[in-house]
Amino acid sequence: MTGDGPVTRIQKRNHAAILDAALDVFSRQGFAGATLDAIAAQAGLSKPNLLYYFASKEAIYTGLLTRLLADWLAPLRALDPHGDPVDEILGYMRRKLDMSRRLPRESRLFAGEILSGAPRFLDRIEGELRDLVLEKAALIDDWSRGGRLAPLDGRHLIFSIWATTQHYADFDVQVRGVLRPESDEHWIQARDFLDALYRGALTPAR
Repeated sequence: MTGDGPVTRIQKRNHAAILDAALDVFSRQGFAGATLDAIAAQAGLSKPNLLYYFASKEAIYTGLLTRLLADWLAPLRALDPHGDPVDEILGYMRRKLDMSRRLPRESRLFAGEILSGAPRFLDRIEGELRDLVLEKAALIDDWSRGGRLAPLDGRHLIFSIWATTQHYADFDVQVRGVLRPESDEHWIQARDFLDALYRGALTPAR
């Protein structure tokens, strides 16, 4: 936003409306298909008004991805080295699944960026995201070497959790087309299934 004065309530509301509209447009149409006109219309603002808050389509898109990455990594950051390893990893899986349930547009936006080769976000993936994954994978590997988890590769365990939880957001149409749930009971079924799957894979042999 331009200007040096305090941000007003209306400015905060418009800023939030633009980001919410952009999230909807980008998650459906991708970066290439989205336009500032479509985002402005969705937000209920004129295009010049939108440009008061964001200088370009790319600025909006990058802002969304930056905010999303922080939210996306928060559950992984929360892995506690002092907790029970199986419980910590199952808790991470459940938090990721819950995020897919609550934030399907965000999940599809991030997936779309990755599938396009991450041209606007590769530095963050190879930097902040990679650093955190390697840090937590090393913790998981330590648990495994200490006999507190079954033998496994922490990096690929994290990838597996991403794949099995985000699938329910990114492929929602396919999941609902196969299961035809009456409401959202498939999320509970998914949680129970993944809980049993990972608990069995993680628990060391006695």
